[in-house]
Amino acid sequence: MASCNANKDGQDSILEPLCFPEQQDDSRAPSLHHPSSELLVCLFCSESAPLLQKDVLLKHLLIEHKLVIGDVKLIADLPEYMLYWKGRFLEQPVTDFCSVIKTNSTGPVEKQEDYYLLCDVLPEDRVLREKLQQKRLEEILEQQQKERDDSSFHRLCMFCSEEFTGNRSSLLNHMAREHSFSIGLPDNIVYCNQFLDTLQHKLDNLQCLYCEKTFRDKTTLKDHMRKKAHRRINANNREYDRFYVINYLELGKTWEEVQSEDDRELVDDNDDDWSDWQAHPVSAVCLFCDHQSETMDQIYTHMKEAHGFDLHKLRTELNLRFYQQVKLVNFIRRQIHQSRCYGCQEKFDSRADVLQHIMTEDHVMKLPGMSTWDQPQYYFPTYENDALLCTLSDSDDDEEDEKSHSDGIPVIAEDISNLRALKQTSVLNQLLKNRST
Repeated sequence: MASCNANKDGQDSILEPLCFPEQQDDSRAPSLHHPSSELLVCLFCSESAPLLQKDVLLKHLLIEHKLVIGDVKLIADLPEYMLYWKGRFLEQPVTDFCSVIKTNSTGPVEKQEDYYLLCDVLPEDRVLREKLQQKRLEEILEQQQKERDDSSFHRLCMFCSEEFTGNRSSLLNHMAREHSFSIGLPDNIVYCNQFLDTLQHKLDNLQCLYCEKTFRDKTTLKDHMRKKAHRRINANNREYDRFYVINYLELGKTWEEVQSEDDRELVDDNDDDWSDWQAHPVSAVCLFCDHQSETMDQIYTHMKEAHGFDLHKLRTELNLRFYQQVKLVNFIRRQIHQSRCYGCQEKFDSRADVLQHIMTEDHVMKLPGMSTWDQPQYYFPTYENDALLCTLSDSDDDEEDEKSHSDGIPVIAEDISNLRALKQTSVLNQLLKNRST
């Protein structure tokens, strides 16, 4: 879900969380929708837009009606979803279904605005999404069965032009056996003809199927794919996801996630040695530049030494709780993204200009009043893969309090060797003695 701080012309609106460029492809869920001319209808008025231009209608809902739909990319049938809620909103007011987010909650009443979030936190919405997902899965399985039973399949091999008729598996098995090119087991594939058309189109355009580079002629392309062992498809290309049944099995999960949950590999695994396990480093991005660090101490040190920004100092001086730190980081990210100085609110033409202004005018540690940034809309991340948010912690005082509370508390092991001593010193025993006296 995206937070928003829209003005009248919508220039500052953020429809969904941004992503840092280096991780953008990994954070996007695969699109499994077929190209369609279906129309999406507004939930409140007569406005509509083609399915392929859904962002236009989502922006309309945000700007004109102050409504945001959570996790749109996970909805199996968006046109059907929109029609359902349009009917429900005609029956009951939107506040009966949506969470209400009030902006500028501590400011004057005339400057407060209510935004509405429609998401699967609502049981009715969750049931609808699951129903649409189940319906699509049934359609996919029906289509797959038709293709498996189809005996009228006729196609030439992409590599040697040998002709195949009957069942699609004969061609797929041939390409895997004779040309070392496998796109998976035939029973795992749906819309096989469209899949093969897509691959053939790339080859006709002299494009490698794996690295997707374009070459000057077919001979060069053939030699490249053979020498580089590129006779396979690019698994990171989301264009292929809709051709694999596994992508339709569970709401919001890609084939990598479903496959990683396969428990069969755990059955015979008796090795409890985790000594070779390595955690993936978390790369946090600086608030003011593109610098990344794999450890949190490094990113804090970089911001302090390179830009003069000391987050620990601000946390201590302002006595910021955890969620206030979250809102502060999101506020600064949002202002810089919109080319606005967070200290004086002056607007600039570009990100580079505002950063130069912040450094030149020494506004790095200059924050506006807490009422400006300590607002509900800044609970939501500006960048959805912002690892800096994962590094925030409560104040040192809280940690010391927790430590002091834990001092003197006896810890009892599960293996109790002297049960009689435990009974004599237990709190319950002491209470019973006090009661009898």
